[in-house]
Amino acid sequence: MKHESMLIGGAWVGGNQRIEVSDPATTELVGSVPSGTAHSADAAVLAAKNAFADWRYVSANQRAELLHEAAHLTHLHFDDLVTLLTREQGKPKVEQAEEFEWAANVCRYYAELARNGRGKMLPSSEPRNQLNFTIREPYGVVAAILPWNYPIMLLSWKIAPALAAGNTVVIKPSELTPLSTIEWIRRCFSHFPVGVVNIVTGCGDVGEALVRHPDVRVVAFTGSLETGQRIASLAAPQMKHLHLELGGKDAFVVGPDADIGKAADALAYAGLINAGQVCTSSERVYVPRHSLDEFAEALVAKVSTVRLGHGLDDGVDMGPMIGERYRTKVEAQLAQAVAQGARVLFGGQRPAMPARLARGWFLQPTVLVNVHHGMRIASEETFGPVLPLMVYDSIDEMIGLVNDSPFGLGACLRTGDTRLAKRFFDEVKAGTIWINDPLTDNYAGPFGGMKYTGGGRELGEDGLNTFLETKHVHWDLSDERKSWWYPY
Repeated sequence: MKHESMLIGGAWVGGNQRIEVSDPATTELVGSVPSGTAHSADAAVLAAKNAFADWRYVSANQRAELLHEAAHLTHLHFDDLVTLLTREQGKPKVEQAEEFEWAANVCRYYAELARNGRGKMLPSSEPRNQLNFTIREPYGVVAAILPWNYPIMLLSWKIAPALAAGNTVVIKPSELTPLSTIEWIRRCFSHFPVGVVNIVTGCGDVGEALVRHPDVRVVAFTGSLETGQRIASLAAPQMKHLHLELGGKDAFVVGPDADIGKAADALAYAGLINAGQVCTSSERVYVPRHSLDEFAEALVAKVSTVRLGHGLDDGVDMGPMIGERYRTKVEAQLAQAVAQGARVLFGGQRPAMPARLARGWFLQPTVLVNVHHGMRIASEETFGPVLPLMVYDSIDEMIGLVNDSPFGLGACLRTGDTRLAKRFFDEVKAGTIWINDPLTDNYAGPFGGMKYTGGGRELGEDGLNTFLETKHVHWDLSDERKSWWYPY
C-alpha cells in the first residue's frame, strides 16, 4: 500500500521521503506513508483553523449525524479495516475487530452526548433583572497524537468528542501504525467539511511542530511519560490545554479469599492481551504468601496454553510485539531481574515459530517469581508479556505495595470480600479500579490516571469536557446604575 497519505485541507498529499510500515509478525512490508515535515504540520493546522470558523457554528444535531455516518461507514468497511490493522499492528484479528467496534460505538455515543447540553443556568446574585449562566464552547484546533498499540480506539476517544464539541482536528498517527488510521479517515470521515479532519504522518519532529504551533489550542496525547513531559514543557509557554495519558504500571491483586483458578484466568487476560502492550496491562502481581505456590502453578498451566501466531490466522491468542527495540527492552528487564534473584517459571524466550513467522517479534508469555520492587521489571513500565509475582503478608502491606509506584492508571483486585473491595478502591491511588473484571471499559465511564500517568480523562462526560472550555455570562437586563459604583 503506497499512496498520498496526508490529508490537509481536504486534499490527499504526499512527500518526497517515505516511512515504511512492516508486519511485526513477518517483518514483511505492508505499505509506506510520507515522512511529513514541520511545513506539513503548519499547512494542516492552517486548514483546521480556517475550517473552525464555520464548523464551530454547525449545529450539534448536524455534527451528530456526521458522526453517526462515520460509525455506519466503519461497519461497511469493517473487514478490510480489521485486516489492515492486524497486518500493521499484530494483535489477533478478534482484538482488532473489537477496536473498530469500540471506535464506531464511541462515535455514536458522543454524537448523542454532545447534543444533550451546552451549559447551565445559575442562581443570580441579584434579586431581579439578572441572568447568570455558563456556556461551554470548543477550543479550536486539536492535535491528536497517537500511540501504536490501539491506534484506532484511542483515536476515536479523541476525535469523536473533539468533533462533537465543535473543534477541528489534526491527527498525527504513530509512524509504526499509520495505515489503518489513514484508511479509517479516508473511508469513514470524507463526508465531513473540508479541513475539519486532517492527518499528517511522520516522526517525532512532526508531533513537536504541532505542539509548538500557536494555533493548536489542545494537545491530546497517549504515550510514554518522557514524551508527555516533553509535550508539557513545549506547551507551557503558550498555556495550551493538555490531555496526557502517559502509561502505567498497573497492579493485579489476588485477595486472600480469591478463587485461585479464576484469578489465574483473569490475570492471564489482563497481563497478556496484545502481548502485554497495553497501558493498563497488569504488570505487578501481588499474591498472599500462603497462596503463592498454588497460584503460580495455576497461572503457569493457563499461560502454557496461550497460542502464538499471526493475528490473521485462526486459533491465535497472542501476536508478536510491535518491534525489535520493544522486545529487546523486555528481554533486558527480564535478564536484570534474573540476575537479581528472580526465577522464570515459564517462558521468557523467543519461541520457535513456523518459517514465515521466524523473523517476527515474538516473545513467549512469561511467569516470574522471587520479584521485588528493587527490580526494574517491578518498577518501570514493561509493555510486554511478563507476569511478575510478588507476595504480601497483610492487607496494609499489600495496599502499600500497590501504591508504591509513580504511576496511577489502574489496579485490579480479585475478591469476594466486600469490605476489602471498598478499602481497596478507597485507598489505592489509581484512575480506574477493577474488581473481579479486569480491563473492561465503559463508554460513559471516565478513563485516565493519577500521579505521573497524567490527569486527563477520556470517555464519558469528562471525555467531552476535555474539548470544551467554560464561559460564564453575567447579564443585567435592566441596565440600571448600580449602588456600589463610584462614588462610594
